[in-house]
Amino acid sequence: MAWNRRQLLSATLAFAAAPALAQNGGAQPDFEAHLARLAAKAQSAGVPREVAEAALRGIAPDASLMGRSTRQPEFSRPLQDYVAEAASAGRARRGRELASRWSAPLAAAEAASGAPGSVILALWALETDFGREMGSRDVLRSLCTLAYARPENGAFADEVVAALIMVRNGVPREKLRGSWAGAMGNPQFLPSAYLKYATSPEGRPNPDIWSSVPDSVASIGAFLKGSGWRAGVPAAVEVRMPAGYDIAALRQDSRAWTVAGFQALDGTELPASGEAMLFLPSGARGPAFLLYANFWVLKVYNFSDSYAMAASILADRIAGGPGVRQPWPKNEMLLGQADRERLQRALLALGHYRGAVDGRFGPVTREAIHAFQRQIGYRPSDGYPSAEILARAAAASGT
Repeated sequence: MAWNRRQLLSATLAFAAAPALAQNGGAQPDFEAHLARLAAKAQSAGVPREVAEAALRGIAPDASLMGRSTRQPEFSRPLQDYVAEAASAGRARRGRELASRWSAPLAAAEAASGAPGSVILALWALETDFGREMGSRDVLRSLCTLAYARPENGAFADEVVAALIMVRNGVPREKLRGSWAGAMGNPQFLPSAYLKYATSPEGRPNPDIWSSVPDSVASIGAFLKGSGWRAGVPAAVEVRMPAGYDIAALRQDSRAWTVAGFQALDGTELPASGEAMLFLPSGARGPAFLLYANFWVLKVYNFSDSYAMAASILADRIAGGPGVRQPWPKNEMLLGQADRERLQRALLALGHYRGAVDGRFGPVTREAIHAFQRQIGYRPSDGYPSAEILARAAAASGT
């Protein structure tokens, strides 16, 4: 999509902005005027008025979206639990079966995008379980409702216009079925992503991402290429961290990690150059990974670190690897949402954190934790949000 795929979903957290929709069971006296404004916006983008009005005719607001929980498992579950399900042995086995069945389209998508077929399959699996869960909602109805509920967020109205451009271009109106947030087909593209990345290997207009596997895998590959995928560069590499290593920095050149004694557990050589970030999802007690440029490309598809890790691990398993090789710690105690926000607030007050206080821990939060650990002489400085680190940061900040 033109912006991160999950930023739109994150923007739907405050559905209470339109309480009347839920109270009136979906009846809104000015919803027709809202649809008319959307039709006019689409007309300004080159959609004939009669096409826009016909596509929007009869749409009523979807009251089921009001108050809907938008908590996504990739943001709220322990990484080891999320990965165990998302990158399961059964899913990897199914991926290998499909890799054999669709070898020619996957090879073509890989050649065109530079992204391995195993990665394309992994994203297809995470998005729709290989086409089994594509959603059946009327995408235009969902997007019109979200645009009405959150008028301050223009992204929803833009997606309505993109969907109407699809109809103008010849995509049948009835094809616009998908998730409650407007994502469609095997790749779960929002309309803007469809317009930008949907591809047919045969060069046909209006690629069929709903029922054509060749079109779907080519489109996922085009998304990755368009988002900056670098051929031959890994996304995440599981590594063995040298015993007693003093983690002075979480980011440095790949060569520096090699010189320090880090080794890839699959026996391959680490890349000779390029920045890599050390990721210890369970702290120094658990598996260690180095994250390379393509990890951040996976995060364009979904902003969650857990999602990107699961995609990388599942791709490894589809390609014949064992997945995570190092054991996860048992009985890991994770901070809850309120405590994660409290830690971010404390780190913000201490001058280490520069992001939003939202309880979502990505590289910015981990680097802030690492900086605080170094400041207080805490070893290992693994960037892990433990209860002890929360207590010490809260005490130091007075929060």
